[in-house]
Amino acid sequence: MSFRIDPRLPLTGEVRRILAEEIGKALGHLDTAREKPEQGLHKCRKRLKSVRALLRLVRSGDEPFYQTENQCYKQVSGLLAGPREATALIETIDRLATSFPEQSAGGGLDPVRDRLVLRQHELHGGAGLDAAIGAAAAACREGLERVERLVLPDQPEQAADILADGARATLRRARKALDRAGSRGAADDFHDLRKAAKTHSMHLSLLGRLWPTPIKARRKAVDELGEQLGDLHDVFVMRALLDADGEPLGSPEDTKLLAKLLKRSEKSLRKTCLVDAAELFGDSPKRSTKKLARKVREDLAGAAQEDAGLPVAS
Repeated sequence: MSFRIDPRLPLTGEVRRILAEEIGKALGHLDTAREKPEQGLHKCRKRLKSVRALLRLVRSGDEPFYQTENQCYKQVSGLLAGPREATALIETIDRLATSFPEQSAGGGLDPVRDRLVLRQHELHGGAGLDAAIGAAAAACREGLERVERLVLPDQPEQAADILADGARATLRRARKALDRAGSRGAADDFHDLRKAAKTHSMHLSLLGRLWPTPIKARRKAVDELGEQLGDLHDVFVMRALLDADGEPLGSPEDTKLLAKLLKRSEKSLRKTCLVDAAELFGDSPKRSTKKLARKVREDLAGAAQEDAGLPVAS
């Protein structure tokens, strides 16, 4: 089955199906993470983000269910954040080396990378990771059992309103985060923009049969923005470590080149992300989702009429 809501089927059943599939895949990735943490943890956290994006999309249809389950998977993701971040920081060093080949050709980033690899091995090799994976798996299994508690309105008009409300809320989050990132520019502002962009991308997938505009080009642009914002987030994390007490990345001499390249990378990514995000989220969320709500109502009503054997208006 697919990560896409079928308008021909009742909304409750479709959302339950997708939740169960994504949680099941997350459990599979947790099993992989026991032997290959650098792969399994990343893939598991991506599935958890998909689960939370779906919960956000249908939030207005069952607020208590959303609150309980969203908090559950937020905590599960938090259990795995440290070990995953250890790998992401190494990937950041490698991206900097690729982006600035001349400056890094002399091995100026090697001492920092060696420290990060050692840190990764310590986090991935300790008993703490096994405990985190065990706790995460237990929480996911319990969540899987609760999926059947979700009850949403299946009538076309109510289902359409729920989906439109969820999509609109995420677009509003993106617009607010964009405004803050442009005016204040704090790391948290860009992180909020990244989360909203990722959620919107997943909503585009879930609503692939219902979104009223050409979806492939928008999905590609949103995914590219999400990747750029992810790179910027990693730069912020690395710069915070540079400023941390105890010199966790090494002495000022060892981190001199890193600090320089991070500054250059941050400046470029900030500019690119703001321009691209303005193209995607500069429009009014209400106007963007008004067409969606209308199209969803028409498609859901048409599917219901087909199931009842009634003629569908053209």
